[in-house]
Amino acid sequence: MTEEIWDSPNPWVADHIRRFVETDGNARPGMTELLLTTRGRRSGKLRRTVLLYQRDGDRYIVAASNAGADRHPAWYLNLVADPDVTLQVGGETVAARARIAAAGERPRLWQLMVTMMPSYREYETATTRDIPVVIIEPCRRSVSPVPD
Repeated sequence: MTEEIWDSPNPWVADHIRRFVETDGNARPGMTELLLTTRGRRSGKLRRTVLLYQRDGDRYIVAASNAGADRHPAWYLNLVADPDVTLQVGGETVAARARIAAAGERPRLWQLMVTMMPSYREYETATTRDIPVVIIEPCRRSVSPVPD
């Protein structure tokens, strides 16, 4: 039996997830997006969201920007509590492990994200928190496709 996955309660994000799934990750051509599934830190339910990413070798880099809000996004808080995640890029779904970039590696990775999406710089000035940069490293085993 497959465990149910809950999409973001935000209607815009939920619609974006639906389009991602329908197009195998090509909902917005030209944008590098992945589908991240985390385990809810309070509910224990599987939760998924779509994020922009950059590659750094075999790793996927994402920013917990929350559009410059003064609170971290829920997906980030979830992976801090449980770093074992599932990652879908295109039509491929893999198990992965997430970690927060260390102070010494963050500046280069943050610049990588800003180069891809300059509005991250605006988000950084809009908030008093440090926007975490997250490194997601795929495990070597594939998992079954995430159900619709």
